[in-house]
Amino acid sequence: MIALILSFGATTSCANAQDQDWPNLKQFQKENAKVGLPEENDDRVVFMGNSITIGWLNARPEFFKGKPYINRGISGQTTPQMLIRFRQDVVALQPKVVVILAGTNDIAGNTGPSTIEMIADNIKSMAEIAHANDIKVILSSTLPAYDYPWKPGLEPAEKIVTLNKMLQAYCDEKGHVYLDYFTAMADARKGLPKKYANDEVHPTVAGYKVMEPLVEAAIAKAME
Repeated sequence: MIALILSFGATTSCANAQDQDWPNLKQFQKENAKVGLPEENDDRVVFMGNSITIGWLNARPEFFKGKPYINRGISGQTTPQMLIRFRQDVVALQPKVVVILAGTNDIAGNTGPSTIEMIADNIKSMAEIAHANDIKVILSSTLPAYDYPWKPGLEPAEKIVTLNKMLQAYCDEKGHVYLDYFTAMADARKGLPKKYANDEVHPTVAGYKVMEPLVEAAIAKAME
């Protein structure tokens, strides 16, 4: 009887895990199939990220319109989730460049505790997968955040500074493009001011307008 109960419990647990789709692999499966492979002269760029990335498309659709840019941001995601879906949502689309913007949700603990080293390692792993598939890599600095309104008191500002230093050093070592949003957007608290984000985390149109010329310059550099 005990063995039967344990077996039933294990089966139920596996079913629940499948239902959850933890990395959200289903999110872009249909869209990826519709996009297909790029044309020979298509300078395709995939934006991989979280709510800040998908929020960009929602707030500033005109920035993406008419450009070979594909947005693959999923709200709330952490770097381990992005790493799991990286092959289907980036590599399979065969872009010339990937722009990775990640890390803040890890610091917020969205999928459990993470050290700065763990976050950096996941981002580095995405970069290594891209490089192995002849995709140019742009690693974005994590945006400044003084506090998280959904999980206050974590004091993320200095953790983000440390993570960004690690990412910049890695880019210098490997020859990837480091995209520094932080310097252009941080206030004296090393946070994101309300002029760029009402909740001091997610950019407004004004915030995205600061980011746009920076990412365009980074893409141009990566394409060289």
